[in-house]
Amino acid sequence: MLRQATRLCTHFPVRSCTRSYLSERKKFYQDVSISQGEGGLFEVSLDRRKLKTPGGKLFAVASEPLAIAVATEWDSQKDTLKFYTMHLTTLCNTAIDNPTQRNKEQIITAALKYLETDTVCYRVEEPQGLVELQKNEWDPVIQWIEKRYDVEIGSSSSIAGPTIPQRTRDTFSQHLASYGFWALTGLEFVITQLKSVVLPFALIDRHLTVEKAVLLSRLEEEYQIQRWGSVEWAHDYDCQELRSRTAAGTLFVHLCSEASTIKRKLLQG
Repeated sequence: MLRQATRLCTHFPVRSCTRSYLSERKKFYQDVSISQGEGGLFEVSLDRRKLKTPGGKLFAVASEPLAIAVATEWDSQKDTLKFYTMHLTTLCNTAIDNPTQRNKEQIITAALKYLETDTVCYRVEEPQGLVELQKNEWDPVIQWIEKRYDVEIGSSSSIAGPTIPQRTRDTFSQHLASYGFWALTGLEFVITQLKSVVLPFALIDRHLTVEKAVLLSRLEEEYQIQRWGSVEWAHDYDCQELRSRTAAGTLFVHLCSEASTIKRKLLQG
């Protein structure tokens, strides 16, 4: 059971766990705790053994709330560890190990490629019902981001998509560069989930909720489901999975961008 901040996190057993990290395995620990280590970083331990990344590095984060959130992921696992549900842990591992050895500039370049094929910028020409739905739901978000960042984006029904002005690309690039490496890792994750730059920007700015952002990213699919119905359980599962990943990525960005220490109230005797 998760207790105070000093008893919140778990730990990878040295190497055996990292090899099977992307699959499932039997739960091998009872207690999850966190502690503050060298350099003020927060470490996660499982049964007093410090968690390691798949790359063998010490799992340590600068944000105490993030450490607690990761600990909660480990503590909430039942008899079988389902690593693919532990999105915050995975994002931390990615930031620590940096397996593709990318720098901030490379992450920004990769993220901005989604602007060229942004979900909310591509419009259909028929059926009319979907045309109107896209206009009513997507246009307000585009108008918001154009005003918020003083840029032009637009939309197009051409297979080539809209022509994004260089000034818009430069503005978004500068905005992304204002994030640290960890937060940028999370933001890119949300961008890839929603296949959009516009929606994650609105999400991180708290202009959209996770539920709304996911709905807008799946607008055409939702329209087809309303008309033709859905495969039993499959639609709900996919939608919930996307919400889970999007919510985790958004939380990761905020926890890597804000104050790292939780203030504790002293108990009055």
